[in-house]
Amino acid sequence: MNDPRGAGTAPASMAYAWTVVAILMIAYVFSFIDRQILNLLVGPIRRDLGISDTQMSLLMGFSFAIFYSFLGIPLGRLADSRSRRGLVAAGIVFWSLMTALCGSARSYAQLFLFRIGVGVGEAALSPAAYSMIADYFPPSRRATAISVYSAGIYLGSGIAFLLGGLVIQYVSAQGEVILPLVGSTRPWQVVFYILGIAGLLFSFAFLLVREPPRTHAGATVPFSEVVAYLWRHRRAVLCHNFGFAMIAFCSYGAASWIPSFYIRTFGWAPGRVGIVYGLIVMVFGTAGIVFGGRLTDRWMRQGVGDAALRVGLWACAICVASSVYLLMPRAELAMVAMVPAIFALGMPFGAAPAAIQEIVPPRMRGQASAVYLFIVNLVGLGVGPTAVALVTDYVFHDDMALRWSLLIVGAVACAAAALLLRAGLRPYREALQSLRASRPARATP
Repeated sequence: MNDPRGAGTAPASMAYAWTVVAILMIAYVFSFIDRQILNLLVGPIRRDLGISDTQMSLLMGFSFAIFYSFLGIPLGRLADSRSRRGLVAAGIVFWSLMTALCGSARSYAQLFLFRIGVGVGEAALSPAAYSMIADYFPPSRRATAISVYSAGIYLGSGIAFLLGGLVIQYVSAQGEVILPLVGSTRPWQVVFYILGIAGLLFSFAFLLVREPPRTHAGATVPFSEVVAYLWRHRRAVLCHNFGFAMIAFCSYGAASWIPSFYIRTFGWAPGRVGIVYGLIVMVFGTAGIVFGGRLTDRWMRQGVGDAALRVGLWACAICVASSVYLLMPRAELAMVAMVPAIFALGMPFGAAPAAIQEIVPPRMRGQASAVYLFIVNLVGLGVGPTAVALVTDYVFHDDMALRWSLLIVGAVACAAAALLLRAGLRPYREALQSLRASRPARATP
């Protein structure tokens, strides 16, 4: 196989390209396990640290998202000019160390600080991954490839709940654990130690990854030029970014509090919730994200230029219709009725970043992806979990009203997403046509 490091070399085989996607997807799985495990540990962490739902939500979202979002832009710039493989590997090592340190936290301030560190490390992953995948795959396959990578969102979330539930069941039965060099350790702290060590070991997998040949050559595009380009197509970019950000708002808000909903409303143990909910998220969330990517690619081949935005619109409609699960009288019925919502919320997460790759020049992909991730994560992850907690704490003043908080926040977010995506259909098509018209004629890969 030819050396893939320099521009202009022969493209890698599809088998190797899919191998890289698989490794990147596993990295994304690890990132989401580390990110989402807190959602299953609300009860014990609140008890041990003496904090409220709102303070807990800041650990779930804001503490992580603020630096994750802001650092994504300079890291996206590095992804356009430096080794993307090295950038991802360094990020994995850093966030895994921070995850392990979360297990050492003895106060709310310490845990908040370490969660910021997890966000800093994870900010290196997706801009570099999107850029690598876009260089490995032709446009007709990009949405599917990015959807497979993005399946790490639901695989990671599901594994976080599933393995977290099993570990909690086992460790809780043992009581406090005495660890070498650490001493007395709570069950929730043991979970963080295990995840941190596992992530550090996985980072060695990037020795198998080679830098793909870039589809552009030359100096890195200044960020001001990227901003100017995005501003020229601002209606398409803003409707796309904020429309999908509101879907993420709904998704992250729900994922953060659904375990607590089953614990508080139906009296399920955290371990049981983790196992059942984790399996549902893994199977149906992953199926939704891959289905959304393949549907986008199919529509694109049929000439539907705004396919990704239409996938988002369908996701909003299905999610609103299936939110009835929050009103079910029994936990088992609620779990079954929740399946369409999880499937639907997964559909846009591969299609949306692929759509950004299609309306920006290749040399801007890393930075444009970072801008997209900045908005999606700041709005979705940074605000979504806290919005649900604020409604619970300050509107209902009742922990047991969580179902109503989830219902209200989800409905408002999906409605806003649908309005934005609908408004962006025509501007997105125009931006796509403009970029295609500016490209020199060449053979289709």
